[in-house]
This record gives sequence, C-alpha cells and structure tokens, in this order.
Amino acid sequence: MTWIQSFAVDTFAPMLGSLSLLLEKAESHPKASGLPDARLAPDMYPLRRQVQIACFHARSGVTVLTTGTTTATPDGPPDDDLGKLRALIAATIAEIRAVPASAFDGAAERIITQPLLGGRVLEMNGARYLRDWSLGHFYFHVVTAYDILRAEGLDIGKRNFMAHVGDAIRQA
Repeated sequence: MTWIQSFAVDTFAPMLGSLSLLLEKAESHPKASGLPDARLAPDMYPLRRQVQIACFHARSGVTVLTTGTTTATPDGPPDDDLGKLRALIAATIAEIRAVPASAFDGAAERIITQPLLGGRVLEMNGARYLRDWSLGHFYFHVVTAYDILRAEGLDIGKRNFMAHVGDAIRQA
C-alpha cells in the first residue's frame, strides 16, 4: 500500500463510517423523515446533498489520484430517506476500498488539472490535490452534515463525529 492510498482511503472510509453511524442514530429521531431535507441556512444544501457530495469527493479523490481524470459533480439520486443515504455511504466505502494499491503508483507526483467555473483551472500534483482540495471539500460536507443533524436536535457530540478513532482510545 502506498502512503497516498493509505492517506486517501484510510481517511475517507472511516470518516464516512462515522457519518453512517450518525445517520443510523438519526433514523430513530422523531423528525427522521424530514431530516434529508433539513439545512443550516436557506442558501446551503440540505443534509441529503451534503452526504451525496461527501461521497462524491471520496470517490472523485480516489479516481483523480489513480487515473488523473477529473469527474463531474454528481447530480445524485434523490436519496429521500436516511437508509438510502447510508446505502450510498456503504457503496462508496466499498468502491474506494476495492481500488488496487497499484492504481495509486505515481499518484503523489501526477499533475492534476481540473476545470473550474469561469474558464479557470486548478493545477497541482496529486499529493497537494488530496491534501488541499479533495480532503478540504470532503470534510466540509461531512461536518456540515453533522451540524445539520445537531441543529435538528439529534443528541450527538464530538464523540459521535470521531467514532472512527474509538479503537485507538484506551486507559493510560
């Protein structure tokens, strides 16, 4: 396993797992059926879109690193309930974990050129792309999903958000 594969997949997959656990907890919330449409502010995406985009950035980050090819932003299925969002997360985790280590060969040095709005482009090597672009976008949408659930009254905290590191915590 290359360091960049580990850094990408072993960051995306566990964090998505924590997000799935948050959604699982939300399924028993009194407002569960309305949560996919909940949002923090009128000009922000709702929970469903935050989850879809987090999954997109995990998939896209791995695709860009392994192929150098950028992917379009997803329209995504309607994902009108929390179970469908959890299924999307599970499929994303399975997909990125299935990418062979050899696909990441040269990924850190590969030059990534990604079109942006307004006729601009983003250009950087794969290591910087992962660190500065892909992970930043990914975490933004995961944190926003967490914040929506918290704002809607779900009894969650940092311990739930950081559930993926629970195996590393022990008595001193």
